Amino acid sequence: MDDEFSFIRSIVPRETYQERLTHGIGDDAAVYTGKDAWDEVVCVDAMVEGVHFRKDTLSPFQIGRKALAINVSDLAAMGAVPQFYLVSIAIPPSWSAEELTSLYDGMRAIGDRYGMDLIGGDTVSIKDSLVLSVTAIGRVKKGCALFRNQAQPGDVVFVTGPVGGSAAGLELLDQRGRFGAFTEQEQRYVLMHQEPVPQVEMGKMLAEQPYRVALNDISDGLASESMELAEASDVQLVLDKQKVLELSPQIDSVLPEKRVKWSLNGGEDFQLVGTMSDSAFSACCEVAQQQGRRLYKIGFVRAGEPAVFLASDTGEQALQMSGYNHFKRR
Repeated sequence: MDDEFSFIRSIVPRETYQERLTHGIGDDAAVYTGKDAWDEVVCVDAMVEGVHFRKDTLSPFQIGRKALAINVSDLAAMGAVPQFYLVSIAIPPSWSAEELTSLYDGMRAIGDRYGMDLIGGDTVSIKDSLVLSVTAIGRVKKGCALFRNQAQPGDVVFVTGPVGGSAAGLELLDQRGRFGAFTEQEQRYVLMHQEPVPQVEMGKMLAEQPYRVALNDISDGLASESMELAEASDVQLVLDKQKVLELSPQIDSVLPEKRVKWSLNGGEDFQLVGTMSDSAFSACCEVAQQQGRRLYKIGFVRAGEPAVFLASDTGEQALQMSGYNHFKRR
């Protein structure tokens, strides 16, 4: 097996049994009918030591914080508000009780920020590397959940903030470790990797608007997440290279091409990327501004076989899904 995403497609159930299920595999989270005026939203993510994190780049507190933040970002992409979480953890002998307490403190910091309750989980031992699996549950107003399959030709492509900062921070951490010396400019990107902020408020705002919106969170890189929107909606996304560059890490010593690569392929920014009509985009920009936030236009949608292109003065370049893929041969 050499492709994570084809494997996922191969295990999608041919049929479902629960009438309450409104949206299953294929988005950032699943949605099923809840009580009264709400739909329930559920997601799960696993983190493996040595694959997703290392203790020389993240403290135990930051590992725990990030583990829950990843799930909260998936809920945000659906327009949902977080409520509960469960934690399953496999602990190796190399982790001390103090480190584990700090890890759970990190999750608690995110839980406190969004009013989430820890309601269960499982704890087991393992020989080698720590494995952490977090399930998050949220809710969204009935019928208002946001999905990837709503993009249409003529739409604006937008993001909710800077992209590529986490990849830049990870590269700096790989070079110097988490106890290394960083300039103020560099420290900004280090923290983007270590302590990402899910865009819950922005996702909620978009879900509350009376517009068609396609949305995805940027966990595996802007190019990969844009391709997921394109495939789900059967359209093409064209990204403006200059606009992507303007939102990429502004590190003086780094060439523009590398900054764009960080933005397209780096991942773990946990901003949101989406599409909507031009008129809806203008209206949502006004609402975002009233809330002290911004939406950034970075491209457009057109008809065609699902694909993503990067447009510049010299033409268009087809982008590949080159974000993180667990089973890709390296």
